[in-house]
Amino acid sequence: QVQLVESGGGLVQPGGSLRLSCAASGGTASTYTMGWFRQIPGEEREFVAAIRTSSHTYYTDSVKGRFTISRSNAKNTIYLQMDTLKPEDTAVYYCGASRAVLSSIRDPSMYYYWGQGTQVTVSS
Repeated sequence: QVQLVESGGGLVQPGGSLRLSCAASGGTASTYTMGWFRQIPGEEREFVAAIRTSSHTYYTDSVKGRFTISRSNAKNTIYLQMDTLKPEDTAVYYCGASRAVLSSIRDPSMYYYWGQGTQVTVSS
């Protein structure tokens, strides 16, 4: 059983930056596809970024060039560096662990384990 704990959310002005962390325990993050998703109340959980065991990374189009997903094997932790934040990035951000094939890494139903989420609010 893998436990995931997100941190690093908060309130930031448009154009600002945040770095989210997802600490894993009970399993090795580098042996899973690790993904970041976000969710607004009343809407479905949306794919943001993923990093596979090969270290290849994938992003939804709206965050390409602004967000960077990375992994520290030594700390068993996944990060999401978010730059040039926009009000539409406001959501609860979740990290998840999956063994999905490449074609399914954007599907939240393919993730076995989830963290509790961290709120990101982009507002002036």
